[in-house]
Amino acid sequence: MEKKRIEIHLVNTWSEDEIVLLYKAAGWWKDTYDATGIPPLIAGSFAFAVAVEKKTGKAVGMGRVLSDGISDAYIQDVVVLQPYRGQSLGKKIVQTLIDYCVSKGIQWLGLIAEPGSSQFYTSLGFKPMDQYVPMLYAKER
Repeated sequence: MEKKRIEIHLVNTWSEDEIVLLYKAAGWWKDTYDATGIPPLIAGSFAFAVAVEKKTGKAVGMGRVLSDGISDAYIQDVVVLQPYRGQSLGKKIVQTLIDYCVSKGIQWLGLIAEPGSSQFYTSLGFKPMDQYVPMLYAKER
């Protein structure tokens, strides 16, 4: 596939359908979710980046940051659609998010890497946090 012209943008809003498509591509969207939750998800993020194909104006990748805007920030939901992989778009998305956080004075950036993605993140300057364990609330409600 030829390389397509892609730009990375930090946004405050984006098409619900395009963002849902990205979440589905990553396997993170459940049928019980409601797409009307996308606008507050984007607005509630400290930073939300989309990789946009210039020719179509469609989002082909995304990533976001959760933060209080003062100290810590967490990068999550980084995904690039399969046909657009291999163009360093994931790295560009993450680097855009890092640069934005650093420009706002945030020095502590963390994330939880999915299995098999550690090398991707270490290439961007992240390192494992030895002796720390990511945890998920799983108590039955």
